[in-house]
Amino acid sequence: MPVNHHDKTLFTEQEVRLLNKKYKPLTPSKRLETLYHDFDVDEVMLTSSFAATSAFLLKLVSEVNKNQEVFFIDTGYHFDETLDYMAKLEELYELNVKSIRAIKEEYLFTLKDETWKKNPDFCCSINKVRPLDIIKKQYSVWVSGLMEWQSDHRATLDIFEQRGDILKFYPLLDVTKERRDSYIEKHNLPFHPLVAKGYHSIGCKHCTVPGEDRSGRWNNNPKTECGLHL
Repeated sequence: MPVNHHDKTLFTEQEVRLLNKKYKPLTPSKRLETLYHDFDVDEVMLTSSFAATSAFLLKLVSEVNKNQEVFFIDTGYHFDETLDYMAKLEELYELNVKSIRAIKEEYLFTLKDETWKKNPDFCCSINKVRPLDIIKKQYSVWVSGLMEWQSDHRATLDIFEQRGDILKFYPLLDVTKERRDSYIEKHNLPFHPLVAKGYHSIGCKHCTVPGEDRSGRWNNNPKTECGLHL
């Protein structure tokens, strides 16, 4: 498949279909290996929330390509435990982590306004979606650790999905919860410290409570996605 190393590569529906066909039979590790054969590392964007089980994808990536940058969206509202967990994984897997943040004035507006209380979508948009939109323009492929069992929306996805002008890549998409957990156990991957306290999906302090899967996010609100992956 032709890959353009200078400008952003856009994909036809046919190319996306062929990529899905090629990658579907592969294991998550093999999918990542193949990605760096098909694409230059400079074209690949990887984001991590350093949440409950982020170690799974990060360990796999670190084994395949140490040069991959890992973008962490620092909303300014993370638990201290999340920042500690990030530092731990960064050291453990020799990750190349870069934090990105909202424009200071916009973040301060949400802080003063307590936007998360009345309009969590808008708060996510300012502190998560927009900072990423700015850097997203430079990349052709966006790697994300979504798994289809995590929500109804995620169950409808393919391994590769064209999303606007970026190609989303979900190498773990068809990994079951059981397989994920047994991998974590076998390789003794460190869990986010809040998992032991009953948190299963961890985001910002204001919008996260203990709960199964993603039910603890945006509690008492039908929202299940921050908007990054829609």
